[in-house]
Amino acid sequence: MSNETNIHRDSRLAKLKALQDRGYNPYPYRFQPDAFAADLQEKYKNLEAGTDTEDRVTIAGRAMAVRNSGMFIDVKDASGKIQAFCHKNHLSENDMEILKNLDVGDIVGISGYIRRTPRGELSIAAEKFDIISKSLQPLPEKFHGLTDVDARYRQRYVDFIMNDDSREVFKKRCEITSAIRRYFEDHKFLEVETPILHTIMGGASAKPFITHHNSLDMDLYLRVAPELFLKRLVVGGFDRVFEIGRNFRNEGIDKNHNPEFTALEAYMAYADYNDMADLISDMVGYVAEKVLGTRKITFGEHEIDLSKPFPKKPIIDLIKEHAGIDLLQAETLDEAKAMARSAGVNADDCSCWGKVVQEVFDEKVEHLLIQPVHVMDMPRDISPLAKTNRHNPRLVEHFDTYIGGMEMGCAYSELSNPLEQRERFEAQAAERAAGDDEAQMLDEDFINALENGLPPTGGMGMGIDRLAILLTNSATIRDVIAFPTLRKKD
Repeated sequence: MSNETNIHRDSRLAKLKALQDRGYNPYPYRFQPDAFAADLQEKYKNLEAGTDTEDRVTIAGRAMAVRNSGMFIDVKDASGKIQAFCHKNHLSENDMEILKNLDVGDIVGISGYIRRTPRGELSIAAEKFDIISKSLQPLPEKFHGLTDVDARYRQRYVDFIMNDDSREVFKKRCEITSAIRRYFEDHKFLEVETPILHTIMGGASAKPFITHHNSLDMDLYLRVAPELFLKRLVVGGFDRVFEIGRNFRNEGIDKNHNPEFTALEAYMAYADYNDMADLISDMVGYVAEKVLGTRKITFGEHEIDLSKPFPKKPIIDLIKEHAGIDLLQAETLDEAKAMARSAGVNADDCSCWGKVVQEVFDEKVEHLLIQPVHVMDMPRDISPLAKTNRHNPRLVEHFDTYIGGMEMGCAYSELSNPLEQRERFEAQAAERAAGDDEAQMLDEDFINALENGLPPTGGMGMGIDRLAILLTNSATIRDVIAFPTLRKKD
């Protein structure tokens, strides 16, 4: 804590003591406002300058600016800002003594009548004044706000107090989640909850977090995806299910990745990945319209149209177009690596053909996919939970959706053959034994569930944080997560 901060805090502590010495409690149990700033600004927008009313209201909010020794206070509540006019002619002597101990950042409760000042500022002429939470920490200087990026994320509560843009992004993120929920409920999906603590890591290729259950004396994995449990529910007769919840992946942090993130997954019986392509296109457009009022959005320098069904382009064709190589012509892993090198991509560490395909795509194609597109038909050897492509056995019916140069989500025709699923898991287990700690594990209970019969099923997953990045035109995932994961501060 800096010396300057210490001085300000000491001053606030002295004011707190002065209030308490008067027998006043600046931390009451409750306070009941009956009006909000934005509603008042709208209701009285036509009130002429210099006009007083007899309309009395009670507001509560944070004092963001204090002028003329407290005569004028800018009060900010959850809806907006309004001015309070505090004059000794309208306040009791006790209220004036309380007012003397006011600091910027204190939360206040004010009752009074509505007026518009001769200068045109809508105000509440205070007839009762209370400090209902004395702030002991000074807010950042008002003209510059909380501009230190690291401090903004570490003290997000201060960021939300000072930066209206940050508050608006977070509100929109909440509206996005709400709109997604409405969309699936309107389409007869049932919202469910599945375990976060897993005995077997599966549902996605990712490095898990490991924890320990003391009573059972066993290690557990924080889930990397809810997929295998959601498909168990489809086996159990719940034909349309979805879940919105936290996933955890022990991976690096960058502008599109946070170790814990909010994901949507949905499964629909008697459907395939083509049905899920239609669903994703429609759902993303629906959410944009509900939150932003339009299906045509701005992201960075780009105008993006979410109003039409997203086109489908095979990953192999996109690599041909942008890297100039046809990896389907590579019959061995070495041939695939050589092709990658010819395109300027180092794939020498890749352990299978599919990983070469993914490496070339990531380097040469992904960042170019600004307009919405479903990247279709992924390699079979890196997608163990999707059905084999009905036209090419080296591929599976799995697509990834890209918008704004980001992978937004994916979908499968879900693998329902338990014998083939076992073979895929065993291949993943071999990869894991060879040192790939992101490869999935053999889940005997899930295979047993499939042996009870999984109907033809389409499944999809999407990162809600990334959708929020897109729809709020944000630069990084940290901007759309209230409390992102940060390195521990010394």
